[in-house]
Amino acid sequence: MTTGEERVRPRAIGTPLDRLDGPAKVTGTARYAYEQPVGEPAYLHPVQATVARGRITSIDIGAAEAVPGVLAVLTHRNTPRLVDTSDAELAILQSGEVAFRGQIIAGVVATSSETARYAASLVRTVYDEEPHDTDLRADRDDLYAPESVNGGYETDTAQGDVEVALASAAVTVDRTYTTAMYHNNPMEPHTTVATWSGGELTLHDSNQGVHMVRAQVAPLFGLEPEQVHVVSPFVGGGFGSKGTPHAHLVLAAMAARRVPGRPVKLALTRAQMFFLAGYRTPTIQRVRLGADHEGRLSAISVEAVSQTSRIKEFAEQTAVAARMMYAAPHRLTTHRVVRLDVPVPSWMRAPGECPGMFAAEVAMDELAAACGVDPVELRIRNEPETDPETGRPFSSRNLVACLREGARRIGWERRDPTPRARREADHLVGLGVSASVYPVFWLPGSSATVRAGANGRYTVSIGAADLGTGTWTALTQIAADALDVPVDRVELRIGDTAYPPATVAGGSAGITAWGSAVVHAARRLRERHGDAPPEGAEATGGTGDNPATERYAMYAFGAQFAEIRVHAETGEVRVPRLVGVFAAGRIINPKTARSQLIGGMTMGLSMALHEQSHFDGVLGQVANHDFAEYHIATNADVEHIDASWLDEDDPHVNPMGSKGIGEIGIVGTAAAVANAAYNATGVRVRDLPLTLDKFLD
Repeated sequence: MTTGEERVRPRAIGTPLDRLDGPAKVTGTARYAYEQPVGEPAYLHPVQATVARGRITSIDIGAAEAVPGVLAVLTHRNTPRLVDTSDAELAILQSGEVAFRGQIIAGVVATSSETARYAASLVRTVYDEEPHDTDLRADRDDLYAPESVNGGYETDTAQGDVEVALASAAVTVDRTYTTAMYHNNPMEPHTTVATWSGGELTLHDSNQGVHMVRAQVAPLFGLEPEQVHVVSPFVGGGFGSKGTPHAHLVLAAMAARRVPGRPVKLALTRAQMFFLAGYRTPTIQRVRLGADHEGRLSAISVEAVSQTSRIKEFAEQTAVAARMMYAAPHRLTTHRVVRLDVPVPSWMRAPGECPGMFAAEVAMDELAAACGVDPVELRIRNEPETDPETGRPFSSRNLVACLREGARRIGWERRDPTPRARREADHLVGLGVSASVYPVFWLPGSSATVRAGANGRYTVSIGAADLGTGTWTALTQIAADALDVPVDRVELRIGDTAYPPATVAGGSAGITAWGSAVVHAARRLRERHGDAPPEGAEATGGTGDNPATERYAMYAFGAQFAEIRVHAETGEVRVPRLVGVFAAGRIINPKTARSQLIGGMTMGLSMALHEQSHFDGVLGQVANHDFAEYHIATNADVEHIDASWLDEDDPHVNPMGSKGIGEIGIVGTAAAVANAAYNATGVRVRDLPLTLDKFLD
């Protein structure tokens, strides 16, 4: 107890604390999945199908088995059946059927990775090949409406009468936009080290949620969840691709069962990741807008088409953001999907919002041009008072403030609304804007345990994940404030199913869910034992419920601006500046938050200028399946990125007042760049990426 004026401890939340795991990572002592010390390991290399559709009629493994050092060769003919085969992506080696090129059809286990890879090349397979179909088009007669789209959203929604509203609108936009196929490509490839011992399975695996992996893997092998131990303390990026198990993990577990007690290591090559680790589906989006001469919307219609695999459905929620973004009395959104002979698509950073907001925000720019209204002002004029979809008030919505602050930072007053009006030497220069949005999810099911140690120290345990996003640091800051102790008094333990359950790191909801559990556990400990709990005292708290989610619409918002330079003769594109201003609740750690936002904006820039998985329909595979030809943004592509945020107090979202920031940075960047390109050149690019050939005509 202090005397006189009470001393107030500085709060950890809001402090730009250096990453607590930083020293371990830069010194190489942070062990990732493949680097775990596991004794004398064996190594696994997958064998992949070389046809896009058909059936294996013969598979000769004799030459592979004869290679010195080979321990086992797994095929559908010698591998025990899985107990649960309901997930066709994971039900590998269960039959000779081939659903897509690159599907796992065998695996070689050997004493070295080189031996396994060489022996895998000796497996000879004969197929009864069937015609394959990989062509995504909006005019196909086999498009269908899924029961729901990713996230559990309704497939189609309708309010009012869009057709009548469009027919009577003073100004209309009716355009089709496309986004490419994209592959997540985290720096650390997908890796697994699997060990069977005493009927239990241990997985050192690179993933976005250890408890998620346990829950999905255990039924495959007829195990109780407690018989599967998953460890993943450090992850080198995921971007959604590690948010669910993929076939390689099952192959590693199968292989380890063939050599009981011996760990089996598998690291996918970069090329293999283009077949086995998910991707963002390409989209075709018809967007129709109706407005008066002042640009006030009367109708919004978005009809989205995407693809899924023939063996497992994944329906991207492309049109969902259009349901709540702007005010309009007449609204329509639809999703149609086609099953093709392709690998299974999956989550990629900001699924739905990322491709959907590209089309919607370019369409808004087209509407602004048609009405002769400034693009920033157009968005402000269509700001809704309540959520247009649900009618609920927003817990907080500061999009207008983001637009105005971003315009100030980019120097929007310099923008000439006439396309191709500004030229500097050989370059045409333009400015563009786009809005950003991402929902605030409340995911129940996480728990944390706080245990008091000696000398006022605490241990906080939760099965959370750090993908390089800063979880180690941010959760420690949250715990320190909840316990009212300095950060250095808290030891965080994450990334292990030995710790209490935690939701997957996805939907920008990790810190929201895990932090809420930590806060509740800390509060419970202090309620029971006061400010100085005895050593060994502990308490567990869960995420709990948040009744406010039924009363408010909860979203993070942002505004993105781009300055672009296009060479008048060559069409070469450069982006001198990106500016992003966001309203994302209370920022836990400004340093890691800025890193996340810059990362998202850079990924959006990459989507705008470079990224595209070129699909070879003849072979039925991605042609550019390596970093030599799958181009991504580098430092040369942008000179300056300005990522900032507004102070936002939102007491409704969670105990910390925070919103997710992992994905909003990518939403809208590509549209801002495309809109800037139109302002610079007068060329409207509706099909990503903005390659130079699109400006040469």
